[in-house]
Amino acid sequence: MKKFGLLLYGIVNYNLGSSALVYLIAFLFNPIPAIGILHGIDGGTTDNIWFAGAVNVGLFVLFGVQHSMTARNGFKRWLTRFMPKSAERSTYMLATTAVTYALCLGWEPMPGVVWQADEGLLHNSLLGIGLFGWVLVLYSTFLINHFDLFGLRQAWLFFKGREYTQLPFALNSLYKIIRHPIMTGAFIGIWFTPVMTTGHLLFAIGMSSYILIGVYHEEKDLIRAFDDRYIRYMQSTSRFVPSWMKRKGDSAEARV
Repeated sequence: MKKFGLLLYGIVNYNLGSSALVYLIAFLFNPIPAIGILHGIDGGTTDNIWFAGAVNVGLFVLFGVQHSMTARNGFKRWLTRFMPKSAERSTYMLATTAVTYALCLGWEPMPGVVWQADEGLLHNSLLGIGLFGWVLVLYSTFLINHFDLFGLRQAWLFFKGREYTQLPFALNSLYKIIRHPIMTGAFIGIWFTPVMTTGHLLFAIGMSSYILIGVYHEEKDLIRAFDDRYIRYMQSTSRFVPSWMKRKGDSAEARV
């Protein structure tokens, strides 16, 4: 019964996390309310842009603290003192879902226009590139192990009575030329938009800052996990922009 309960917990939180990602993408592209999005990032007006900015920065601090703190190994060790290890990643997904919805639903509009591309080739190109960025995010999760990243593999292995093992150090597809294609896709998704408002610009700056800080700490963890293999990978492969340099030495593949 415990195994089934933890598997159900993992499935529920996997779906919640997936829905939060879809909601975030829809939020950024200002969909109509009919599809269930209360408002897009540019929806509404504000009487006090300074108040709106302060609220939005506070939401980003909450988002960044949750993502960065709960992803650290020290926090994971602390958390598993109170729950089974098999529920750790699913719990992270639940917390991520909560702060993602809080970010979107609590966002204060800042509608001043920084740039705007009217209907036409430029508008469609910016929209298409932005959507491609989020497709790249999803595709890249499957290159490493989508279900491990979203917590479902951890719960499934426990249900099958098997010990959870860390994914091996391996390199495939985009990870041969970029260390963090998921983050590359996120950069594209948040910056390429037909309409860049003050609020969207603040969101893009905040998310970009979080990505840079998060990747810095993530790579420290990866170095501790994989030692010289990851250091050599860092030296031969760029972080976000494709690198066409031919690597030497270690031919093992690197999955991050």
